[in-house]
Amino acid sequence: MPLLGYVKWQKFYEVIKKGETACKLSGQPISNHFLPAPVKSTGGRPQNNYFLTRFACYLIAQNGDPRKPEIAIAQSYFATQTRKQELSQQINNENRRLEARSKLKETETKIESTVYTRGIKYPVEFATFKNKHIQALYGGLSINQLKESRKIPQNRSLADFDTQIELKAKDFALAMTDHNIHQKNLYGKPALNAEVVKNSQVTRKALLSRGIQPENLPSEEDIKQIESRRKTLIPLQK
Repeated sequence: MPLLGYVKWQKFYEVIKKGETACKLSGQPISNHFLPAPVKSTGGRPQNNYFLTRFACYLIAQNGDPRKPEIAIAQSYFATQTRKQELSQQINNENRRLEARSKLKETETKIESTVYTRGIKYPVEFATFKNKHIQALYGGLSINQLKESRKIPQNRSLADFDTQIELKAKDFALAMTDHNIHQKNLYGKPALNAEVVKNSQVTRKALLSRGIQPENLPSEEDIKQIESRRKTLIPLQK
């Protein structure tokens, strides 16, 4: 109470109640954030005290009198901390996408090396192989159709705009395909194409069973833009 510039408990108690109301409206149980605590009587002061979570402190600051310098400072502090948390979460999400994209590139390079020794000879044949993989994973949509629907330039890689779940799904389907090609000792374009289709369809079924329809997922920020931004930020961090 004194830290936020309040002298009278009655006035501060009103702010606590507003904070509790805001907590309830946000869908959070009040008892999880505003915990009644024992307090000794100090002569006249109501016997009310609380243990507060960080979220409760934030709600009290937001509902306090902004004319008080202490409240203004508290609101500024929580706004800054909220922004830091948002940036931290954004960076973590970007890191996971970058890691998944890098892993997919490794798997794509590996399977490309595999199929070029087992019946696929020309780039156009490998492009067909990859397109069959995409069509099986995305319910019949081709690479070009997906790029068009997601407004991705035709000269750019579809995966650079994928969500993390799509990157992992592609990696899983292609990794299974590479494994089975070796295990089954497959040769020839028909066998290789059939194998990638089967594994991509199985992966699609797994996604659909969890309520994820890959062709309906929105495109993410261009991986190249994230990488470029990281290069700019690294010197500043040092």
